[in-house]
Amino acid sequence: MESHASFTWMLLCLLLRPMAAQNTAPEGVLNCCEGDVLFLLDSSGSVSSYEHSRMLTFLSELLRPFSLGEDQVRVGLLQVGTQPRVEFGFDTHSTQGGLQGALKNTKPLRGDTNTVEALRMAKERVLRPGAPGGARAGLPRVLVWLTDGVKPGDVVGPMAELREEGVAVLVVSTGHGNYLVLRQVVSPPVESHLYFVDIDDLSIITDDLRDAIIEIIRAERINVRDVSTNSATLQWRPVLSGLTGYYEVRFAPVQTGGAGGGGGGSGTSPSTGGIQYQRLIEGADSNTARLTGLKPDTTYTATLTPESNEQSFNALSVTFKTKPEVMSPATVTVSESGETSVRVSWGPLQPETVTSYYVEYSALPRGKLHATTVSRTQNSTLLRGLQPDTTYLVTVSARHTSGKEKAMSVKACTQEVTPALADLQLTTVGSDSVQVDWKVSVPGLRGYWLTWEGEQSSDQRSSFYLPPDSLSTRLTNLPPSTRVCVSPIYRTARGEGLCCTAEFHSNALAYGYQS
Repeated sequence: MESHASFTWMLLCLLLRPMAAQNTAPEGVLNCCEGDVLFLLDSSGSVSSYEHSRMLTFLSELLRPFSLGEDQVRVGLLQVGTQPRVEFGFDTHSTQGGLQGALKNTKPLRGDTNTVEALRMAKERVLRPGAPGGARAGLPRVLVWLTDGVKPGDVVGPMAELREEGVAVLVVSTGHGNYLVLRQVVSPPVESHLYFVDIDDLSIITDDLRDAIIEIIRAERINVRDVSTNSATLQWRPVLSGLTGYYEVRFAPVQTGGAGGGGGGSGTSPSTGGIQYQRLIEGADSNTARLTGLKPDTTYTATLTPESNEQSFNALSVTFKTKPEVMSPATVTVSESGETSVRVSWGPLQPETVTSYYVEYSALPRGKLHATTVSRTQNSTLLRGLQPDTTYLVTVSARHTSGKEKAMSVKACTQEVTPALADLQLTTVGSDSVQVDWKVSVPGLRGYWLTWEGEQSSDQRSSFYLPPDSLSTRLTNLPPSTRVCVSPIYRTARGEGLCCTAEFHSNALAYGYQS
């Protein structure tokens, strides 16, 4: 009975194994790139049927991993013969199945190696942005020339024109002649863009050539923006448009045995050495995901995996670093400075982590200490009752919910009191002179600024400085109706002045202004 059961189980396994193999998902493709790649394939009479077949097999393996489509990689094939022919343009194949079938069914042209005419067709039709079936504007363009190296023709000039237009030129030669010519036509660096290999050894350069192409047409498929101390936004170019499926996002600190919860759960990845990661699931139409719960000043790796039963995509990864933690107050500034008040502001405002702000201030060097408490929702306060023309030391302290405290200090200066003159009086003396007398209400002035101006002409005017012990002066040779102004000068500014007009009459009269 046991042997019968064992035999039945083995038979069932044998029957199920082929079915399982048939249902395996296709290998991941490279959705890393966006650009137009034209292959210039020598199929003239100098290339045997065997060599032509080997070249096509090489192209098939080279291109198999790429994602094809309008927002991905597009491939064209131009064969070289007596009459070069575009086998298929960039807009022909958007699936690997279609491309692989076209390569398999491509037949050689034979005839002469008319590479110059093929390059003219490439420049004017296939690689020209905006031409029907041509390249896409603003995206990388690549020309890969597969040749046996025999009689390449006068290709240096046409290739130079393509490079000048921004086309990257790569060459694979299965012969060993015309090295100098082929070296001239490729785009730098030569060591990555020129390959000499025997026809039976083409497979050994597949990865290197593919990497060289990827380096040219690599697209920024995934990036991170809006990075803060504890969050970031992951953004990607959508690849599941029109397909059923979803995006899986995993992110974790870059460290050995590090920690990481998220909207979609968390787990431990064996592929990352057991590092705990956060996991999010986004719909097929999404192109962003908000990463939250991050640690400040920490380097993270985020991995995006498009999942679909219709097509398989490789995962994309990006590394980023969160900003260092900024505890308030990080900045303290002073504004609205008056004679007896100043406004003190600070930032950033962090009401979610701060319980209150405490502001202390005292006049320098040893003034009385004053203090006030400010709500966590405010980022400024007006300090009143200060002494004029005085420097204060102001300290803003934040009490955080974590128990930490942070303080920052700044110097604040009140404005000097600059009162106007208490009195100004003019007394005419004769027909063109005037005695000017004034009074002040506060001591400690730095001097006076006197200006007089004739009423009829602005050219008749004069200004001059008088020392602080002057309370009068006499002006002579004045024109009729002269306006006289005197302003007090203080340490930091000029105070408001008083003005009077002197009228000259036959009898001397006094004209004055009383404040």
